[in-house]
Amino acid sequence: MEQKQRIPVVAKAFLLPFILVTSLFFLWGFPNDLTNPMVEVFKNVLNISNVKASYVQLAFYGGYGTMAIPAALFIRKYSYKSGIVLGLILFSAGALMFYPSALLASYNFFLVSFYILTFGLAFLETTANPMILELGDPRTATQRLNLSQAFNPMGALSGQLVARLYVVDRLETKIGADASSLASSALSAEQQQQMVEHDLSVISAPYIVLGFVVLAILLVFLFVKIDKGSKTVEKLNLKETFSRLFSNKSYYEGVLAQFFYVAAQIMVWTFIYQYVTNLNASRGADEQLNAVVYAAASTILFLTARWICTFLFRYISSAKLMLIFAILGSVLCTGAIVLSGMVGLYCLVGVSFAMSLMFPTIYGIALKGMGDEAKIGSAGLILGIVGGALMPPLQGRIIDMGGTGLSDVKLFGFIPEVNFSFVLPLACLILVAIYSYRSMKRQRLETA
Repeated sequence: MEQKQRIPVVAKAFLLPFILVTSLFFLWGFPNDLTNPMVEVFKNVLNISNVKASYVQLAFYGGYGTMAIPAALFIRKYSYKSGIVLGLILFSAGALMFYPSALLASYNFFLVSFYILTFGLAFLETTANPMILELGDPRTATQRLNLSQAFNPMGALSGQLVARLYVVDRLETKIGADASSLASSALSAEQQQQMVEHDLSVISAPYIVLGFVVLAILLVFLFVKIDKGSKTVEKLNLKETFSRLFSNKSYYEGVLAQFFYVAAQIMVWTFIYQYVTNLNASRGADEQLNAVVYAAASTILFLTARWICTFLFRYISSAKLMLIFAILGSVLCTGAIVLSGMVGLYCLVGVSFAMSLMFPTIYGIALKGMGDEAKIGSAGLILGIVGGALMPPLQGRIIDMGGTGLSDVKLFGFIPEVNFSFVLPLACLILVAIYSYRSMKRQRLETA
């Protein structure tokens, strides 16, 4: 036990590439949480349904599903650095496309921009996660990935602050249950169009700035050596590679677990805004809650738990710790559904604490001991991120079951439809708990 604790999480020889690659975790965390409130923003600015507004997440996370496998094949043929460079190019291109999207005032073009942007994120995540696992001793790989992933919510928190200060607060369309419709009804058609054009330009501004920041970071990676030292790579044909991957229960079950975890995270972080809006409908004008504050609190809890878990992995196995957190998340999600008022909201915020370790832990368990096959295996786990594209529209449909409001229908006579919609993330967290339990049993058999 004492010898195990002395193994460095990051050896000095790998410190520079570790720092540079870890910076990417911050970088892609920023647009993830800058985008989450855009579902509610587009709904109000363009006066569209919850389902149509959730197409933002369908486009954003659909890019991962489209590009994960091509990204894996690319880095397998070339190198980790090539994957990062191409990812940064696509990331920047998608972000800069927000400028013509705003000029054209086209929701569909905004969706295309989100889609292209996440082509780049798919390359970065497919590359960075397995690379971090390789940058040191295999026995500390999951701990190392949790450390890198801890910087992701820092970027997410920055994205939330920018969304609040430079988007939501500057919109002429006010976000709220009826505020936007009442304000716009008093305007002429020309004035309403001018207001929409103004708001779309406000939405696009942070993405355009981000595009130029990514270009600057691209220049750094072009001139710095980051690839791990050369080694002999076993040449496998794809059929043999996929055969090995999908004969590994930890891997293929991990892909499914990743799908449901990401779906849960995106649904919780996207529809917390609607949850707060519904609470505000029953509160006075001077008692209105700020949804961004609670979204930021979720991210801070998420970040705090990541650091705590990085420490706890020294003493508790990864699968066992994830099982504990998955059960906690399921209980809190149930509270968000059935409890009314602020207690339900606090439960929903607390779900983020429970979800904190899941992405890197599933990654580490699923890819353990794979070596160069991790480049292809990583694609399946990044492909799992498509859960964040497919599930939010389903939650939007639950919210819209009685109309475009948030509480048109009350299930069982007391649960507003927006609360009930969180039954989807609850089911996802239960499935992650099942994967954790099965992984824990396998880990025990391996050490027996």
